[in-house]
Amino acid sequence: MPGAQALVGYKDSKGSMTVKTYNISSYTLASVVQSKLAFDVWDERAEEDNGVMVIFAKIKVPADLAAKGMLNQVWQVGSSVDSEGILTPHDMNAPNLNAKGTLDLKGGQTVVTGGVDSKTKKRNIHGVLNAVSWGVLFPIGVIIARYLRPFQSADPAWFYLHVSCQVSAYAIGVAGWATGLKLGSESKGIQWTAHRNIGITLFSLATLQIFALFLRPKKDHKYRFYWNIYHHGVGYAILILGILNVFKGLDILHPEQKWKSTYVVVIAVLGGIALLLEIITWIAVLRRSNKSTKPYDGYNGQGGQQPFSA
Repeated sequence: MPGAQALVGYKDSKGSMTVKTYNISSYTLASVVQSKLAFDVWDERAEEDNGVMVIFAKIKVPADLAAKGMLNQVWQVGSSVDSEGILTPHDMNAPNLNAKGTLDLKGGQTVVTGGVDSKTKKRNIHGVLNAVSWGVLFPIGVIIARYLRPFQSADPAWFYLHVSCQVSAYAIGVAGWATGLKLGSESKGIQWTAHRNIGITLFSLATLQIFALFLRPKKDHKYRFYWNIYHHGVGYAILILGILNVFKGLDILHPEQKWKSTYVVVIAVLGGIALLLEIITWIAVLRRSNKSTKPYDGYNGQGGQQPFSA
């Protein structure tokens, strides 16, 4: 991380343990090469036993840090160091992000940060808000509109349920999007490009969809047909992007497997409900079509034959 004064231990090309110093000023490759630290360090060495590496060194603590008596400490495990001494990026999983503590220079104690830090909590909140909004509520709203609308007995209840779900999804999604922007501004050098771009596209389309409610033509208006095409197309785009981005977010957060499994089950249940309702809807539509196209048999409802018109 930028600002870190790092001691890096690794095996060189000959298989010997070596220790190098890195004054990391940014996330660019130029700053992750061997360089002198901001303080004096000597007698660096490293040992390896059964895959566990231990670094030893003597350092001269800067006066300002010595006066405070506390020193922030971070540690990481990377994949490799190339022949030019450039470090490859380490993972950004939760254990990596929580690998930090405070070293008490006066008391001789190391305090390891326990639990979940504030940034991880923000990530979790961001994930939950967006999973509930775009990943659950919005699909439910789509199901309501598609499968309740054909039934006259559900009119206009289906419309109000549909709008309620989508507006709620948008409101929660705005909160999730805002937390995402905040996380992005606090994580300089860490970019999840695909996740971010999908999120921006998703929020933009959803905002257009909300404003489209105020421009919705009446049923008999000549432009209603084109509005319906737009509304349905954008809606399905939001549906697909929302679910896709939830899975991308899960891949970034790397939560316990049970959380990803839970969301997969939720989506599978919603998909199963949609499939069942699709079958029921098509059966109802086909029956209605058969009744409307049944040939006239020449008799009225009382069994009498209707006269031919001259």
